[in-house]
Amino acid sequence: MTTELILLKLGGSLITDKDTPYTPRLDKLNSLALEIKAVLDSTPGLLLILGHGSGSFGHVEAKKYGTRDGLKKDSPQRGEEREEKNYWKGFAEVRYQAAELTRHVMRALLESGISAIPFSPSGSMVSTNRKVTSHNSLAIRKALEAGLLPVVHGDVAFDETLGGTILSTEDVFAFLAGEFSATRILLAGIEAGVWEDFPARTRLVKQIQLSDYERMRSGIGGSASTDVTGGMKAKVEEMLALIQRNAGLTVQIFSALEDGHLTRALRGENVGTLLTG
Repeated sequence: MTTELILLKLGGSLITDKDTPYTPRLDKLNSLALEIKAVLDSTPGLLLILGHGSGSFGHVEAKKYGTRDGLKKDSPQRGEEREEKNYWKGFAEVRYQAAELTRHVMRALLESGISAIPFSPSGSMVSTNRKVTSHNSLAIRKALEAGLLPVVHGDVAFDETLGGTILSTEDVFAFLAGEFSATRILLAGIEAGVWEDFPARTRLVKQIQLSDYERMRSGIGGSASTDVTGGMKAKVEEMLALIQRNAGLTVQIFSALEDGHLTRALRGENVGTLLTG
């Protein structure tokens, strides 16, 4: 039996109302969980690690406190202690909100019949300039061996260079892709894929190779909502760099707003934009 490992991200814009703080889209979470359950049940040999974005939960506090930027060292000496205390206060608040959304995700998964277990980066990952350098990946490996669905997410993390930061789900996947020899990364959001002319959205790109990217990069936009970890352009560039480092890896960016699109993507159909080496 052939084994395939997929990293699947449910984007924050998909599972929350990104323009209304702390608002999960519970009906959508439930329907996505049922699609994942059906595919796992019908596909022997499929291994899945699920990730989710923070959406309207983590990004509000993150922007307020500048959490992703790290601990500022250039403030006046008299205010340094106050600035540092305020930074770590924000760090803890972002962590709390990330965990709140994970709780909603976990409930949907468990109620759909999926035995899932969360692995929060804040408690297991350390980074250097937002690149993961330390992680207890053995625990995730054990979860997969036990038939459990590991769940990771965008989260705060201690950083050797910045003091603290926020790791996006893509940052986490960049590490896990190599650790687990992933064959595919699926990034499910609300955009149909990568638009060559964002925000007009009239020309959807079905496939991007690295050699094609320079030609179209000026038309690829950012994000319509607040996103402290970068928009579409950052996502595409990060994923193309990851493909270069991992032979045979492909990445698909697609919309899972319509029922069935996630199922089709999991089964190997290109329903959005496919990034290849």
